Amino acid sequence: MELFEHRDVPLRPGPVRTILAVDDSRTNLGVIGRRLAHLGFLTALSDNGAEALDLIAARGFDLVLLDMIMPRMSGVAVLHEIRSNPETRDLPVIMLTGRSDPAAAVEALAAGADDHVAKPFAFEVLAARIERTLARARRINELKRSNAALDARIAARAMELGEMRSELAETRADRMRLIASIQALNDQVERLNLNG
Repeated sequence: MELFEHRDVPLRPGPVRTILAVDDSRTNLGVIGRRLAHLGFLTALSDNGAEALDLIAARGFDLVLLDMIMPRMSGVAVLHEIRSNPETRDLPVIMLTGRSDPAAAVEALAAGADDHVAKPFAFEVLAARIERTLARARRINELKRSNAALDARIAARAMELGEMRSELAETRADRMRLIASIQALNDQVERLNLNG
């Protein structure tokens, strides 16, 4: 694995984002790594699918650029592994391929890729797609956090409601016992009045 990090100030403010680029061509990896580093990304490089899965499991990434056609383990097989793991199911993946036919795009998207880019590509197009995919992933994560907070509030309210129902049931039971006691006292008073 190689790591590219551009030491100048990133072009975008905020935390450094990490990208894993996976391609069986070391030449392609080197070019992608340098270009992404210049855009302010911390980029890890892998030339095979098995290593890529190990890296994803070990450290996590903000996005994966994945070559579709690789020896031993194809990009589609790697993507299936990513999507089948609950820990990485929502990891953004852009599939890169030398195939320019529409079937390649359909196959990549059907396998769960967030986007598909045919090689050769203009790097500016890839950079724009990376930004769009990361922005969408950020919005999805914000929605997940909001949903989790709402779920927690709903659970807390449900517990409060359950406690209130329990208190209400106890109050009703106390009221029924009190009514029964008052009735018993009234009955006693009436008997005493009849006898007296």
